[in-house]
Parts: sequence; structure tokens; C-alpha cells
Amino acid sequence: MDAVTGPAGGYRLHAGTAMPPLLLDDDEAVAIAVGLRTAAGASVTGIEETSIRALVKLEQVLPSHLRRRVNALGSVLATLPASGPMVDPEALTAIASACRDRERLRFAYRSREAQETRRHVEPHSLVNLGRRWYLVAWDCDREGWRTFRVDRLERPAPAGARFERRTLPGKDPAAFVAARLHEAPSRHQARVTVHAPAADLERRRYLWGTVQPSGEDTCEYRTSDDSLDWLAMRIGMLGFEFEVHEPPELVERFRDLAARFGRASG
Repeated sequence: MDAVTGPAGGYRLHAGTAMPPLLLDDDEAVAIAVGLRTAAGASVTGIEETSIRALVKLEQVLPSHLRRRVNALGSVLATLPASGPMVDPEALTAIASACRDRERLRFAYRSREAQETRRHVEPHSLVNLGRRWYLVAWDCDREGWRTFRVDRLERPAPAGARFERRTLPGKDPAAFVAARLHEAPSRHQARVTVHAPAADLERRRYLWGTVQPSGEDTCEYRTSDDSLDWLAMRIGMLGFEFEVHEPPELVERFRDLAARFGRASG
């Protein structure tokens, strides 16, 4: 260990040296405990068990008054289990290191359409959004900013070249990913005539689409989704009579759902 005295002094541990005890105030200890409980439902492979083991060790050394606070939170804190795709923690670590060190990455990538490609990128940031992990990076071959789902990414490895960090367009990496997801075209584009005035439809709280008046008591509703089931349920829950014009597969899905609901109702 190297040490320097004085107001600007401190110590630096060499690789492999044991860490000194961490000194945490009460709020920091509770924050870590809550974070570990929440991580138990995260979308990273293996982190659930690891978080629980770390939480058990932490609670064993907490003072009794802090242990009561942590246990009180644990008794009422509920988290949904990870419902999205799981990501490899080693991949997250490799990507995070490359972002920090400004080192180019190479990896195999599978698109939403299951197309396999090899990518060479300058990694910028990791973003956790909607229980999914995304890499924001400059694609060196396509010469543009891209977002990559980390669960569709395989074998990230350093490409052996450093780079100067580029300025990301937009407010921040999370906003950039959210905007890209909003702009991305969905698999299924629906066009529906709704038998209600456009103003009535626009008052719906969760519309997720556009409305264009087509008559005094009718309007055209356009919406999209990657899932035909969600698309059908969204349209069906508008609360008005409607006619589906496209896509044809959505009409077939409504027929299937009608038959299923009919059997459920006896």
C-alpha cells in the first residue's frame, strides 16, 4: 500500500490487497440493503442469488436499530420477478469496461428480425430501461449512432483500439434510447375505423396512436405494435364499435380471440 500524508494525502492499494473496512452511515447502509433486495429481481443472470448472499452478510453486521429498519422495509417491499430477457453479467462488465476505457468493441449481434451480423463499435454508455439493457455506441462500419439490446449481443471483445469520445446527440443516453425505441417501426401497423367522434376517442387516457376524423360520428385510428395480441386488446379496449382494415393478420387474430372468448363465456 502506498500512502501520502497531508491535506491532499490518502492511500492506494495495490492489486490483490485486501480492502479496509467500509465505514457507512445509517442512511448509506439502509440504501445498500434496499438496493440489494431490489437487485434480487433484476434481469441479470445469477445476480438474484448473489444479491441475497450479500444482503445476508450485510444484515449480520448491521446494528440492531438499522436491522429493524431494513427488516421493516423488506416486509413491505415487493418487486416483480424479471420478466424480460436475461443478460450475461460478464457481457455487462466487458461493455462497461470498454465504455470507461474508450476502447472499441467487436461482437456478434442478432437483430429483431433474427439477422446475424458482426459489429465494430465505439461504446458510449449502458442504459437499463424497461427491464432491458441497451448499449449506446457509434457503429464504425455504418458510421452512425446505434442502440443494441445487450441480450441479443454475443461475445463482446476489445478490438484493441482506443478512440476519442464523440458527442452523443440528445439530452442523455437514456433519453436517446427512449427516443430510438419510440421511433422504431413496429412489426404490425393497424388502420381501424372507429364508430365514435374523434374528440371522444382522443379523450382516452392511453391511446397509443393517431386519430383522424372521417365523419361526424366516425374516425380513423392508426396504431402499431410488435405483438398482434397486444394490438388487438388495445383496439378492443377503446370502448367503441370498430372495423379493422389492415393488416389482414390482425383480422384473423380478432376471429381467434372472438372464438376463444365465446368458449370462455359458455
